[in-house]
Amino acid sequence: MHGPRDTEGGFAMERNWPKLHTDVVFGQSGGKIIWQPRIECWYTDKQFAREPLPEPYTGMTPQQLYRALDCSARIYPYNASFRWVPDPREHWTVTERNDGLVEYRIETPAGNQTLIVRPTPTSPHPVTVKREVSTEEELRVAAWRQRHGTWEWDQAAFDAVAAEWGDLGAPVMFMPRMNVQCLYIEKMGVKNGLYAIYDWPAAIEDFFEALHDSHDQLIDLFNASPIRMVNFGENVHAGTLSPPLFERYHLPECQHRARRLHEAGKHVYSHWDGDTKPLLRYAHDTELDGIEAITPKPQGDVTLEEVKEALGDDMVYWDGIPAVLFDSLFPEEQLIACVERLIELFAPRLVLGISDEISSTGEIERIRLVGEIVDRYNAQCDAAAARAGG
Repeated sequence: MHGPRDTEGGFAMERNWPKLHTDVVFGQSGGKIIWQPRIECWYTDKQFAREPLPEPYTGMTPQQLYRALDCSARIYPYNASFRWVPDPREHWTVTERNDGLVEYRIETPAGNQTLIVRPTPTSPHPVTVKREVSTEEELRVAAWRQRHGTWEWDQAAFDAVAAEWGDLGAPVMFMPRMNVQCLYIEKMGVKNGLYAIYDWPAAIEDFFEALHDSHDQLIDLFNASPIRMVNFGENVHAGTLSPPLFERYHLPECQHRARRLHEAGKHVYSHWDGDTKPLLRYAHDTELDGIEAITPKPQGDVTLEEVKEALGDDMVYWDGIPAVLFDSLFPEEQLIACVERLIELFAPRLVLGISDEISSTGEIERIRLVGEIVDRYNAQCDAAAARAGG
């Protein structure tokens, strides 16, 4: 637990981030909210560029940075607690080619796949030149791999993350992407994936069924785990996932997952970013408990009022502050007004954060500014509760 911080208003807030995080999500916070920004992009971009963090944060680890900024973390490193184990008949060969590309050949009894990437000096993540699925045969291989692998829970990994991050927030994990989003982002890319849905319907249905069965096994692990908050890491974007595709593929799978996880008392939420306006009308149909990262204007395509209308009073809004408002191009007054409006509309069903992360050009001290606004609001909730109890 963190000690109290004296704020400008003269009050002190006691820190128990895991409890507050859980209380907010499960409706037991007494009106309070939690400030939980994601700052890893800002941190890792500087680390990769070998650019030191500004004073007074120079040399800090991510955990030390969160503590120095006095805010909670969304601890997705808990994802290390579950592990995909491929079929032992699956064999990978890695070749560093003379043209600077790296080629991965994946051999299975059902056939082979090839993935080709190009390392880049601007990111630790390589650029994909050839995705692992570009033919119908490779899609069938992807289905075979999904059917013949298994999931394992790693308690030692869970314990290690808890020891490193545990006081900064409650455990959260995200599931792999379902059907269409997996096809787009992980397997084929949007254009080729969209063509495949209509050109290879039998292979597509087989692959989606294999994903469904595999993820059902993963839900068994989640439901038996101490994790109480499960995210669907979908990156839903209406520009690529149209309402007809959403209704046909995404919505039924989302409902199935939510129902299974609800059986174990989990809080279930999904990651929607990019443009979301055409899909907001489905928010309650999904049977989710909350939605993460819906990005409002001036960065996204929706207003906070439209998000409120979609989520109502029973769904939790995770995040809400457009990431661009942490950049010097936007005055601090605009950031303050946005935070105050978010609290007015969504508290106490609000895990306040950045939609999606502060960028590498963002001003990190604005993180502290938002925290002070949240502290003042939470102190008012505590004071009101004390008056009511007295």
